[in-house]
Amino acid sequence: MDKPPPHHESISSRWSISSKDKEVTFADLGSKRIRHGSAGADSEMLSMSQKEIKDEDARLIYINDPDRTNETFDFTGNSIKTAKYSVFTFLPRNLFEQFHRVAYVYFLVIAVLNQLPQLAVFGRGASIMPLAFVLLVSAIKDAYEDFRRHRSDRVENNRLALVFEDNEFKEKQWKYIRVGEVIKVVSNQTLPCDMVLLATSDPTGVVYVQTTNLDGESNLKTRYAKQETLQKATDLETFDGFIKCEKPNRNIYGFQANMEIDGRRLSLGPSNIILRGCELKNTEWALGVVVYAGSETKAMLNNSGAPSKRSRLETRMNLEIILLSLFLIALCTTAAATAAVWLRTHRDDLDTILFYRRKDYSVKPEGKNHNYYGWGWEIFFTFFMAVIVYQIMIPISLYISMELVRIGQAYFMTRDDLMYDESSNSSFQCRALNINEDLGQIKYLFSDKTGTLTDNKMEFQCACIGGVDYSGREPAESEQEGYSVEVDGVTLKPKMRVRVDPSLLQLTRNGNATEEAKRANEFFLSLAACNTIVPIVTNTSDPNVKLVDYQGESPDEQALVYAAAAYGFLLIERTSGHIVINVRAEMQTFNVLGLHEFDSDRKRMSVILGCPDTSVKLFVKGADSSMFSVMDEESYGDVIEATKKQLHAYSSDGLRTLVVGLRKLNDTEFEQWHSSFEAASTALIGRAGLLRKVAGNIETKLRIVGATAIEDKLQRGVPEAIESLRIAGIKVWVLTGDKQETAISIGFSSRLLTRNMRQIVINSNSLDSCRRSLEEANASVARDDDDESVALIIDGTSLIYVLDNDLEDVLFQVACKSSAVLCCRVAPFQKAGIVALVKNRTSDMTLAIGDGANDVSMIQMADVGVGISGQEGRQAVMASDFAMGQFRFLVPLLLVHGHWNYQRMGYMILYNFYRNAVFVLILFWYVLFTCYTLTTAITEWSSVLYSVVYTSFPTIVIGILDKNLGRRILLSHPQLYGVGQRAEGYSTTLFWYTMFDTVWQSAAIFFIPLFAYWGSTIDTSSLGDLWTIAAVVVVNLHLAMDVIRWNWIAHAAIWGSIVAACICVVVIDVIPTLPGYWAIFQVAKTWMFWFCLLAIVVTTLLPRFAIKFLVEYYRPSDVRIAREVEKLRSFSEPQQNMGTEMNQIRDPSRR
Repeated sequence: MDKPPPHHESISSRWSISSKDKEVTFADLGSKRIRHGSAGADSEMLSMSQKEIKDEDARLIYINDPDRTNETFDFTGNSIKTAKYSVFTFLPRNLFEQFHRVAYVYFLVIAVLNQLPQLAVFGRGASIMPLAFVLLVSAIKDAYEDFRRHRSDRVENNRLALVFEDNEFKEKQWKYIRVGEVIKVVSNQTLPCDMVLLATSDPTGVVYVQTTNLDGESNLKTRYAKQETLQKATDLETFDGFIKCEKPNRNIYGFQANMEIDGRRLSLGPSNIILRGCELKNTEWALGVVVYAGSETKAMLNNSGAPSKRSRLETRMNLEIILLSLFLIALCTTAAATAAVWLRTHRDDLDTILFYRRKDYSVKPEGKNHNYYGWGWEIFFTFFMAVIVYQIMIPISLYISMELVRIGQAYFMTRDDLMYDESSNSSFQCRALNINEDLGQIKYLFSDKTGTLTDNKMEFQCACIGGVDYSGREPAESEQEGYSVEVDGVTLKPKMRVRVDPSLLQLTRNGNATEEAKRANEFFLSLAACNTIVPIVTNTSDPNVKLVDYQGESPDEQALVYAAAAYGFLLIERTSGHIVINVRAEMQTFNVLGLHEFDSDRKRMSVILGCPDTSVKLFVKGADSSMFSVMDEESYGDVIEATKKQLHAYSSDGLRTLVVGLRKLNDTEFEQWHSSFEAASTALIGRAGLLRKVAGNIETKLRIVGATAIEDKLQRGVPEAIESLRIAGIKVWVLTGDKQETAISIGFSSRLLTRNMRQIVINSNSLDSCRRSLEEANASVARDDDDESVALIIDGTSLIYVLDNDLEDVLFQVACKSSAVLCCRVAPFQKAGIVALVKNRTSDMTLAIGDGANDVSMIQMADVGVGISGQEGRQAVMASDFAMGQFRFLVPLLLVHGHWNYQRMGYMILYNFYRNAVFVLILFWYVLFTCYTLTTAITEWSSVLYSVVYTSFPTIVIGILDKNLGRRILLSHPQLYGVGQRAEGYSTTLFWYTMFDTVWQSAAIFFIPLFAYWGSTIDTSSLGDLWTIAAVVVVNLHLAMDVIRWNWIAHAAIWGSIVAACICVVVIDVIPTLPGYWAIFQVAKTWMFWFCLLAIVVTTLLPRFAIKFLVEYYRPSDVRIAREVEKLRSFSEPQQNMGTEMNQIRDPSRR
């Protein structure tokens, strides 16, 4: 805003009024540019954008002088690089990143040990192959992904922009743009960098941008050039000035800077900067100076994706890997100890024992030690040779199998039609592949309300004006035809129609004839003016009719402006200095003298308007909790009390409420505000706090105008979804910023609350009061019968005293005994605090779901974060692990895909442990019969290919495709979700059962052929081939016994793997240079080979089959019961049939 003139004549004398349309003009102040006062002040904790700028934290940009700008500071160029690797850095960097996995380091050490002559058990190439294969697959995947990033970077960097050079605009590639240069952007072009606006095609300096590529919001945003730069931008050659701004940061909603031009200091804020990635709309052109380029732009700083999380199942798996490591050490120690005993017992015969021969007599008559280093070293070498031989006890293929299975699971989740949102044309997104299985173990669900449970599509319902309720909704003329006005031969209509109250509509048509009519007109004028909505006029099929589309960042504001239009207050135009409102077919222009945008500290916004009657008025709207404290209760106490009663009634109906007030400013008050505002907006230190203080000083002694009630309807399927989730044993907590009455009403309509629930309400204004209420509540729920349902309702003020205090434990105890928890009036940081309160006190899994920026901290705090791609942009989606279009999609996501993913992954991990341990134990049993040496009958290539080729593919296929239950029965019986909550699919108990089964099967595979061929002349290579084929057949048949849903891919994977293993054994045995040449052909032509194979299969799998039969027949699990029901297709009265047989959902033990 311009500086006020030195003289003190009245404000009204500076204006002249045109009788034609009552347009206001300034004689000496000129047209005042719109001011954005305390916007974004609530973001102080999140970014430096609202913090103090110190000299050492600032950067200096000389306008249209890039050489001078970069001479001192050498700012980043505009070239971007999202690719991670180059041709030269790919190999070392990719290997470095892959070896962050401890298991890879383990196998690298094994491969290195095998290269030592004293420890060489396998061929040097064969020992490296498994690790090399895994590293190669991962490297190829990373290389392909990085190639795509390189290609995208190249396209982006080579785009063209108009840059001012040599007194004209020339095309230049984006990558060569520098900080300090002046850029010209034309309509529908994408911005190449972050720029401070200097001028636009609009004479008032306004520009419209679409930020879809930045935050996903499709509504147009308004940005403004300073009035002082508009004229000077016509002669850029003589433009002399500089900008002092904050260092680059990630806050796309904040910007703090000053511009000095012609010796004047101008303040710059978020409304003066346009960001890279945005598109210019409804504006022919705009000029701006580059302040941030390339990797320092806000878009690139936010291009980091969601935070990395680890699956709970994978974390639990690490414990079993440690147990396997200890088991491996025990095996190696046993092998080394028994070898030591044998060497000590036969120390006198070592020189002559044929298969050992410590001395080589071919060199000299007395002999020479041949690969013998003494008793101690032999024990040492034996231990490490055993580590090499038994290395696959730690399954290296498990990690890559898990990645491939998760990719397959994510593919089917994203292709699920039940999670496709037609209204937004958005599919399910899986943004974090490494926690798919966590979806099957959720115990606590934290949900936002607005936009998550509701549509966030606001509809104006009621108005309270002067304490009088207007909530009639009988059909009226405007509902049938809609309000319209003719301007210059063209009929203008609001794009969206609003149902109106006939009596209120008649009042607005009476002008200012009565006091009630005057208040009604003030009310709707406030709604039309006090906002940041941008009216966009769009064409229709009729050239004589145009629609006015209101676009803005707040759906509430859109609803209020459409309501004002329905009652005859049609917002036509908004510029940087004025707004045009058609009031009952009369065009009126209001000068915008100042604007304090909404922030979460004040919880209100205000605008100062120069009205056509030469008066200056302050219009304020905001939450009732912040508005009633700034009202003039002495003068309007009766109206305030009447309004409060109506607000309580509106909130009880689940409506969102706002209060509207105004005050007429005299000359002195306006001048004081103007000077204070100018000083605050140009301050370098503490600007946000100063602006809030200025707003607080002017927003006082207001006259209450009225209140609004807006309905935010529930999304389709929300009540049914919450009911299903609660039946599944998931505790639903709703965290909202709405009033308590509104939240409770929505709680009932969404079935979060029921009429038979006893409500415990905690509204405290002090620590002692809060402590007393919580202790009473805790004692109350402790006395209650377990069958009684309790709902805990607590407000944000009480949470201030609870969080980060000793009361957290008491709140947690009460909440755990409650069937539902409803938190009202909570701030964003309190949402994250509530999630942390639960996470820190229980091992149960948590999930948070929300749709707005205020939900980001909650989403990132939870074990699983879900973002709703709704009306409030994509901040929640960008911070989430999974994204969807509707809340109801949580039901198929958790109850179906979560259940499947958990069951599949849990089984796959146990199966990988089993199949590798079987093979290792076969090698161990062999050691006991070969004088405790580490020789093996199984060829080294079969040892290498066993976990990579012979048995890995079926595991991956079954992990992706198998379903223990169908979708229909999982959705109709949510209790089945308790399988994951109770960790029935993967636990330490199941691990030990699996290991006992492994010992039995490995013993049967080894000892049956051993005793069958005892005393025969069969060679060890033939026995080794028999053991290899038997192990492959058994582990694949073991897997086949557990497959539920057979399809041709499962058949091909399992039986194909057995065939592939046999072919590989044959190929290995036909190579003359490898040990065991022709062995398979010698042994396979005898009947004993096939008899042993059959005996092994029966002996290994018959006990497992018998135990499975007995357990499932006499102690069937929920899943087994449901599977039988599914087979019989007996879905009549399913709840009654299965309810008595299902296990009760119990809370797992807490930390």
